[in-house]
Amino acid sequence: MTPRLGLLALPLVLALPAHAAPTALRCGDLFDAASGRLLGPSTVVVEGERVQAVHRGTVEVPGASVIDLAGHTCSPGWIDLHVHVGQQSNPQSYSEGFRLDEVDFALRATQYVRRTVEAGFTTVRDMGGTLAPNLRDAINAGTIPGPRIIAAGKSIATTGGHGDPTNGLNRRFSALVGTPGPTEGVINGVDDARQAVRQRYKEGSDTIKITATGGVLSYARSPDGPQFTIEEIRAVVETARDYGFTVAAHAHGDEGIRRAIEGGVLSIEHGTFMSERTMRLMKERGVWWVPTLSAGRFVGEKAEVPGYFPEIIRPKARAVARQMAETFRRGHAFGVPIAFGTDAGVSPHGDNAREFEFMVEGGMSPAAALQAATLNAAKVLGSTELGQLAPGFRADVVAVPGNPLADIGLTRRVAFVMKDGAVVRPLAP
Repeated sequence: MTPRLGLLALPLVLALPAHAAPTALRCGDLFDAASGRLLGPSTVVVEGERVQAVHRGTVEVPGASVIDLAGHTCSPGWIDLHVHVGQQSNPQSYSEGFRLDEVDFALRATQYVRRTVEAGFTTVRDMGGTLAPNLRDAINAGTIPGPRIIAAGKSIATTGGHGDPTNGLNRRFSALVGTPGPTEGVINGVDDARQAVRQRYKEGSDTIKITATGGVLSYARSPDGPQFTIEEIRAVVETARDYGFTVAAHAHGDEGIRRAIEGGVLSIEHGTFMSERTMRLMKERGVWWVPTLSAGRFVGEKAEVPGYFPEIIRPKARAVARQMAETFRRGHAFGVPIAFGTDAGVSPHGDNAREFEFMVEGGMSPAAALQAATLNAAKVLGSTELGQLAPGFRADVVAVPGNPLADIGLTRRVAFVMKDGAVVRPLAP
């Protein structure tokens, strides 16, 4: 069990090894993700990429560089479990794939990941994008700034389902592209399911995403019909387990959600039309829910803008937007385990913190919303080094002015960000 932060009386001057070159963050307040409480003025001591100590009050650390965050609340770096770092919705999204090269999308994506980390999200889980593994590697190499990326690579779909890259193409283009199969992330049957997971491993993915139901933005009619059999989902989950992967399921419709749970997935993404019976099943099985309220709000707004979406999309966007917030209110009250995710890439990158406000509007306390993006999200990732400010954890820190438990909107006013002990957004003078 991780020791509680700063509960012991400490001397005013700390003796550190002569070779240490620490940084002392003097926080006006500190959000303890484990308890969901503010601990008051605190000093976070960072050595290298990790937190060395967290102390109550202002502590002198010999040889340390000091960053004064008085008047600010420090939080563990936030985690967004559902993003698409290689894209961002715009009125030309459905034609750009015919006009732009992959390098064009990659250059745009360098700005998306910068905005994300500067908004306080130091870790993201990319839920289906071929650029994500490359962006992950470039960020890890220090080539570009950005968050830590857990990449699913190409999501796994069924023929004609949400994630089939040939949806909406006429016969001529379909003939040029060919019929996608497991290599392209499109399956039909158990053997295909296993092959698709193995292909994601071959391509360097970190996790697996399936599209268990229809989706809003795919060029198809249904947003909620089930698109996998339970046997196919089980084959994905079992094969993923062999490679150390967990499986997340995009799912809007209740039957598809139920099949995904029965098949053994770790998390349900969206969950728009979830019934109370399914909520009970999620609680019993310990399946996480990543609601992505930001995406629902965004597509609902854009559905009313003529020409933003193709006509086949607009009715789906309206239906999902109407239902998503209501399902969140019911699911939270029912006690479904919730972790933070936005579907950024549908909604704009860098606006991820709006999700905190939508969650609070849906009945969640500000503290619980922050825990969803720290403690809970780290549990979904299976991480013992993210989601808390405690000794030995990654030195991911975000600071906002004032008290976010009194005003969750302050999460959109990020003033300082540190990732792995390096300042990526310095405090403005």
